[in-house]
Amino acid sequence: MPHALLVSGSLGQGHDVMARACADSLHERGWTTTTVDAMALLGQRAGAAGEAVFRRLLDLPGVYDAFHFSALRPGARLALLADAAARYRLVPALRGLLAEQRPELVVSVFATATSAVNRLRGYGGPAFRHLVLCTDVTPHRLWVQDGTDLFLVTSEVAACAVRRYRPDARVAVLPAPLRAPFYRPPARARARARAGVPPDARCVLLMSGSWGLGPLARTAAALADAGPHVLAVAGNNRELDRRLRHAAGRRPNLHPFGWTDRIPDLMTAADLVVTSSGDTCSEARALGRRLLLLDVVQGHGRDNLQHELELGHADVTSARPAEVVRNALAALDRPAPAPSAGATPDGWRTGFAAALRDVGL
Repeated sequence: MPHALLVSGSLGQGHDVMARACADSLHERGWTTTTVDAMALLGQRAGAAGEAVFRRLLDLPGVYDAFHFSALRPGARLALLADAAARYRLVPALRGLLAEQRPELVVSVFATATSAVNRLRGYGGPAFRHLVLCTDVTPHRLWVQDGTDLFLVTSEVAACAVRRYRPDARVAVLPAPLRAPFYRPPARARARARAGVPPDARCVLLMSGSWGLGPLARTAAALADAGPHVLAVAGNNRELDRRLRHAAGRRPNLHPFGWTDRIPDLMTAADLVVTSSGDTCSEARALGRRLLLLDVVQGHGRDNLQHELELGHADVTSARPAEVVRNALAALDRPAPAPSAGATPDGWRTGFAAALRDVGL
């Protein structure tokens, strides 16, 4: 039975979602898989420090923009030094996993893992194929390394970004994979009943990644005060969860959630999804929901946001609560789109199967 090693990263939930989608597709084809967290492989102290640095960069306006656009995108010396430092720690850990598991395939869904995996291909270890899956609209330099057999991206723009660094790269454009429940969402009436939303009420789902970026508690309260029912998701942000529950105590139309696996239900119940740019957008489009995008993710988030606007049925707002409310109320009066082509898994499954064949698996 063939085996694959999937290398994810715990900066946000998006990488794990993509790793899960790859694992599901491989299992359907009779493979076994193991998923590992590149941040954990760095070691407890180094991994925690890396996450803390990334969070701090996002907290300082313009700093991550500067790092992304002046260092990561062109592959400047600072970015390459950071990549080399991570690779120094990752290579020994990955070498042990490869020797133990002897996978025929390694899939990197986290940029930090890409160069480490490729470095191991030149050391006479077990032979394997290496795929890189990136859902960003413009993969930066650290995603694109020599030695990768095939790059999987979700737009033609991303394919062009890959070829910026490797003009001869083999690239496949696939629909973004979704978590399995999004392919079989509940009936709207049932989803609303479970969420406590009346059948004829206007309803907004408010979320901003697993970290809950932006002033979501104040925004949720302002939206609820404007009339709609608000399903507000804090993700892994415990302080935000506390604030949302406090605000909901005086607002019966504000429904707070911490970390939850009920996003397909909540999205089905909503008329509008207010969120940051990311993989949540593909999920909302698959369910036929209009998007209002919070401009809160710097760097690659700016590019992803612009691409979502180009796809249509989306608007953008700052994170200031009054502006979110104004834009949300206007968006609720606009028509909802039909479910996207990604509403069924066929495109992803067909494309992923073709990718495996393309590298001889």
